[in-house]
Amino acid sequence: MIFYVLTLFPEIIQNYCGYSIMKRAVENGIFTVNTINPRDFTLNKHKKVDDTPYGGGAGMVLMPQPYVDAYESIVQCKNTVTVMLSPQGEPLCDKIVNELANYDKMILLCGHYEGFDERIREIIKPREISLGDFVLTGGELPALCLIDAVSRKLDGTLGKIESADEDSFSNGLIEYPHYTRPREYRGLKVPDVLLNGNHKDINEFRLQESLKRTKIKRPDLYQKYIENSSI
Repeated sequence: MIFYVLTLFPEIIQNYCGYSIMKRAVENGIFTVNTINPRDFTLNKHKKVDDTPYGGGAGMVLMPQPYVDAYESIVQCKNTVTVMLSPQGEPLCDKIVNELANYDKMILLCGHYEGFDERIREIIKPREISLGDFVLTGGELPALCLIDAVSRKLDGTLGKIESADEDSFSNGLIEYPHYTRPREYRGLKVPDVLLNGNHKDINEFRLQESLKRTKIKRPDLYQKYIENSSI
């Protein structure tokens, strides 16, 4: 997969993708992350990309010309999706992440300041996605969250030790608790079932722990899981 990120702050994107699992996957050719700065497409000699809103109001609005021209500079294939990171969008969830992982190219539009000129939406017609009912200063953090989440679904990003199949929400439940050495710490012991080598018992223990946690922490997910299991 190839990610294209339209951002006024490309260093934020590039720096994050230069560490840990992300860095390894990029180096192994699993996916590529390209940044495009709309400032490079502005017709203003001062590289201005925002202006005051018509009708008045606080903040500055991102102008359509630099963003639309930057977007249209990308060579798109048939299997391309464009995403605008916006609090107005559909809430991001594992189902959406799985859908997005099937594309060959993903173009991410990162806003800033007061937001996008509405004509950017009307011309580009992106799919709008939100991290939740709150507002951030810019779209770079949501874009990185999306890249990180989607890249984990791509074959080769995670090694044998790290598997997306057992992440929280992959089966509709919150993930079970994990333990490592030492076997006892401050009086708290690793459950015996994890030490007996019986994988059937271990899997059953983990399922029950996932159910227990989900019921307490996310009763909405628990109820949905129970309903789907009874069908």
